Amino acid sequence: MSLGVLSPRESAELLARASGDAGGPEGRLAREPESAAEVLRLCGHLPLALRLAAARLRHRPGWTVGILVERMAEGASEFDTAFAMSVRQLDRAHARLFRMLGLLPGGSFDEYLAAALTDVPVRGAREMLEDLVDAHLVQQPTAGRYRLHDLVHQHARQACAQQDPQAERERALGRFLDYYVHAAAAADAAMPVLSPGRAPSAGRPPAALPRFTDKHAALAWLVSEYENLIAVFETAAAVGADAHVCELPRFLRAYFARRCGTTHLNYLFERSLAAAQRLGDPLQLAEAYSDLGFARYNAGRMAEAGAAYEAAGIRASQVGDTRAEAELAMRRGYLRWDEGSAEEPLELFGLAGKLYEQAGSPTGAAHAAASEAWAMLQLGHREQAARRAREVLDLPHADPAWPPMLTARITLGVAIAGEAPEEAVEHLNRALALAREDGHMNNEAWCLNCRGVALRQMGRYEEALASHREAFALLDALFEEHWKIRFLNGYGETCRLAGLPEEALRLHRQALELAPTLGYRHEEALAHEGIAVLLDGTDPTAAAEHRAAGQAALLQDSARS
Repeated sequence: MSLGVLSPRESAELLARASGDAGGPEGRLAREPESAAEVLRLCGHLPLALRLAAARLRHRPGWTVGILVERMAEGASEFDTAFAMSVRQLDRAHARLFRMLGLLPGGSFDEYLAAALTDVPVRGAREMLEDLVDAHLVQQPTAGRYRLHDLVHQHARQACAQQDPQAERERALGRFLDYYVHAAAAADAAMPVLSPGRAPSAGRPPAALPRFTDKHAALAWLVSEYENLIAVFETAAAVGADAHVCELPRFLRAYFARRCGTTHLNYLFERSLAAAQRLGDPLQLAEAYSDLGFARYNAGRMAEAGAAYEAAGIRASQVGDTRAEAELAMRRGYLRWDEGSAEEPLELFGLAGKLYEQAGSPTGAAHAAASEAWAMLQLGHREQAARRAREVLDLPHADPAWPPMLTARITLGVAIAGEAPEEAVEHLNRALALAREDGHMNNEAWCLNCRGVALRQMGRYEEALASHREAFALLDALFEEHWKIRFLNGYGETCRLAGLPEEALRLHRQALELAPTLGYRHEEALAHEGIAVLLDGTDPTAAAEHRAAGQAALLQDSARS
């Protein structure tokens, strides 16, 4: 007789009754409530598993509940025997699917993965999964998602190892790896970071992939599949599938941009580069070095980022891949600005735009144009920056939160804050709303800080301070301190003009402490100048020393260049 999963209360009652527990405070279950709860969890509230666990306690009066937990964690043959009775009632196709599911690393999965794993049509996989749900061998925690309870998963894995030939298991594992690389690539294409990514070359594409109607659907899939994607990466590394190890992290960049996982992304790209080195393909090596450099940059590891970009540049020139060279020029532009260079980033963004046009990538060219506008603004060329930003905003695109549009809108808002304050606030508020809708927390903090700068330029100091404070509250929640360096000096300047000199001095000194350790020479120079302005009236000697130190930081970068 097939029984469903019990409720927690029903599970506890069954365990107590079937184990012959005396009940009350003197019973074994009452004396060890945490261990009793762990028994229920390990059994997954499955009636058969609970009955078997209870029988162990009943026939072993000398055992504590803690001993039962230890033995259950080791795995027990009677559980396998019980599940095998259920599996024997399945037909051949259903039994094969069940065994193949044991190859999965755990966690939830969907019908597309089941179809790829067993090499059957999606509709057939879905129907068989629903049958397995009815047989209580597979659980369905949410619509369209399936999972195996730990005990059932263990049995499926052992049955697969015993009944399926090694060659068949290896083919299924290969389809598992192929599916996730191609599915991640499809999700990445629905929410590109910079420009449309290169199509995956690892393995064979599965017969069917999930359809992502928009970036929100793609992000939701990446969130639900994240644990599996990391498990796929580790599995590919363990079995020596270097092509999969090399490619998969590239398709997770957009996800990590919204989840701020710079530490994990660095780890993935370190191993991705090692795989690319083993493969020896120059283009893959160029992209792997470039990606590792960008991960280093986002983690505030500037010197390492520069070294990785240099290695990427050598290989990109060797293969003559224009798009790879364009992406590298963009990334080097961001790095050079933070390192204190003034004109070089603008030149690099201009070069990137030309290379993207040569490569037939209008999306990439738009990114480069938006970055050009931002660089012009940082150099004080407000009119040029506003004009270039408007050109980007005039480009047709279905997504209002498209990254070039967001950058252009922020740039325009700050550039025209003095001349057209109402329009400026409108652009900045719109950018903030789009960043929030997009789920990109770093961009949200960027928007808030830039809105604070613009409001300060309008003389609306209280509103400006509120916007800066909101930005820093968000940054505190991200637990990535290096991101603050991009906002500290702007916040400090707002505090100074708002009549908060002590707070301003604290922020500039915090920036001065952080910037040199990260290699952000531009922010280091701004911090020195901010402190100098605050000390002009009370300690002109110290103010002069800070100005000289700021100039030295920029000259040091020029000499290095």
